[in-house]
Amino acid sequence: MTDEAPLQRVVVDGYPGRASVRAGEVLRLHLSTRAERFRADFYRCGPRPRLMGHMEGRGTYAEPGGHDEDWNWPGHDVPIPAHWPSGVYVAVLGPGAEPPAIPSPADAAALDARHSRLLFVVTAREPGRTARILYKVPLFTYHAYNRSGGASLYGALARTEDRRTVSLGRPGGGTGGPVKGRPDAHDPRTPRQTFAHWDAPFIAWLEASGFTADYCTDLDLDEAPELAHHYRLLLSAGHDEYWSERVRRHVTAFRDQGGNIAIFGANTCWWRVTPNAAGTAISCSKYPPGVPQGADTDRMRGAPDHWWETEPENRLIGVSYRNGGGHWDGPREPLGFTVQHAGHPAFAGTGLREGDVLGAEYHLVGYECDGAAYRRDQHGRAVATGNDGTPDGYTILGVADLPTAPGSGWHTAARESDDPGRAATLGLYTRGGTVFNAATTDWPRLLPLDPRIQTITRNVITLLT
Repeated sequence: MTDEAPLQRVVVDGYPGRASVRAGEVLRLHLSTRAERFRADFYRCGPRPRLMGHMEGRGTYAEPGGHDEDWNWPGHDVPIPAHWPSGVYVAVLGPGAEPPAIPSPADAAALDARHSRLLFVVTAREPGRTARILYKVPLFTYHAYNRSGGASLYGALARTEDRRTVSLGRPGGGTGGPVKGRPDAHDPRTPRQTFAHWDAPFIAWLEASGFTADYCTDLDLDEAPELAHHYRLLLSAGHDEYWSERVRRHVTAFRDQGGNIAIFGANTCWWRVTPNAAGTAISCSKYPPGVPQGADTDRMRGAPDHWWETEPENRLIGVSYRNGGGHWDGPREPLGFTVQHAGHPAFAGTGLREGDVLGAEYHLVGYECDGAAYRRDQHGRAVATGNDGTPDGYTILGVADLPTAPGSGWHTAARESDDPGRAATLGLYTRGGTVFNAATTDWPRLLPLDPRIQTITRNVITLLT
């Protein structure tokens, strides 16, 4: 190829052999391209993306595979410098030896794309030595919505399937692949189920605010029982929907031994997934026996891998999506949290008073939200009943009753009882460690918009570290 225009039309696509690598070790990238040579530029995502280095190599073309198989594309080893800080990295792939023709990225949204990108996490060489916070990157959820190879963990099963398996060894998984889901009317720049949509804004704010964190994937937590114990706070944001049994067990042990957890998101720990022995694929059983394919399994009982039906997620995270709901398509009406216990340290410096509404002007509650079953006490405050597994002592700091009018656009899941109505409940409890839950996926979206959201987030992280 001799002229620039044809060169730029050649796609370089790829995926990491494993989505995390320890600083100082070797990352294997699997790439396919018809170009003679390719280039990969590595950006670390923080307050703004920072170019950390690049590599070049000889291109080889390989055919794509199916959703449930490792694509086995040609491998290229990349030594990760020992001085690279723990973080989330995005590789921008392009043909030739010159840097890709993209402007200097202002944020992770500018890096996001449906091809020619791949995401990996650099973990700390010495966990917890320089950070008290461990940020959990929801790799399982990214791949649950990744449609590379023709399918995700959603949709009807093939006749030969009783559960859906998706490979981690294919493009996508945070960026660089097609994504299942509808556009976000409140932030249309990136698809919802991507790193750039929720995690990147939270990480940008976290690091710009002076907090130091190490990063890991949920596969790392699945495989390393003691990983979180090196830290004071385990942090998750946005949409962390798919948890394995070992992740949940290890995070629960961390809490029981005094570790704190802060979830600035929702629909958390809703589906159970099972990684294979090699950690290269995950599977999930969503359809009860005899249920027609394509049915909304959230709205029925008997889904084998619904956490709440066997071990309610409330017992760990305090709330559940089954008591809240989701608004998936188009703009939703303004909805925020009505504040209670305004004197709680989480609200310090916000100016919020009892009965004020937090975040409604920015549509804070949604696109999905979680709640605890509650009743009203003699003062009219919402109090968790514990009937759904929410731990004793869960303090509800804010309530957002979900619209029930026909045509409101809200979707809800099956649960034990329809009394009271559906509501998102912001709150926290302590059992060993303290668990805080913001109970809405869109909390990170408001960080650049609402100073009160910023202050609450800063207060909670400071209190828990």
